[in-house]
Amino acid sequence: MNIDDILDSLDELLDRAWSLPLTGGRCVVDADKVRDLIDDIRLNLPTEVKQAKAIVSDRGEIIGVAKREAESIVRKAEDRARAMIAQEEVVRQAQEKAAEIISQAQYKSREMRQAAQDFSDGVLKQTEDALVRSLTDVKNTRQALRSSGRGGNQPAQK
Repeated sequence: MNIDDILDSLDELLDRAWSLPLTGGRCVVDADKVRDLIDDIRLNLPTEVKQAKAIVSDRGEIIGVAKREAESIVRKAEDRARAMIAQEEVVRQAQEKAAEIISQAQYKSREMRQAAQDFSDGVLKQTEDALVRSLTDVKNTRQALRSSGRGGNQPAQK
């Protein structure tokens, strides 16, 4: 017997029940027959209804598991986002440090180049001064030789 047949039997039982006068449609039914029909309904419930009842009773657990999974996914996404932001920050700091190092290296290079030029200029100035003194000495010596050579009746050379 399926549920529809059982419900039809229950409906028939109500149709055959005695109506009580002055009660507004209330009637007397055989309680044992009604209970038997209700038991038959319970026994013949489709498996889908039983599964639905099990799902409804497990609903809280299913929702809890789903919430925990969702929270876990969100936490992982937030952790990943924080890691990516931190990595981006490290890269940005490294780029800033590299730019600073390059700037310092360029400044020191200019300083060293200037110091090398100043040193070279100083050495060349000292060499020039020494050469000028030597040239002056050579000129003075030549002049002295010429002067002493004229006194000795030798022709002057230029």
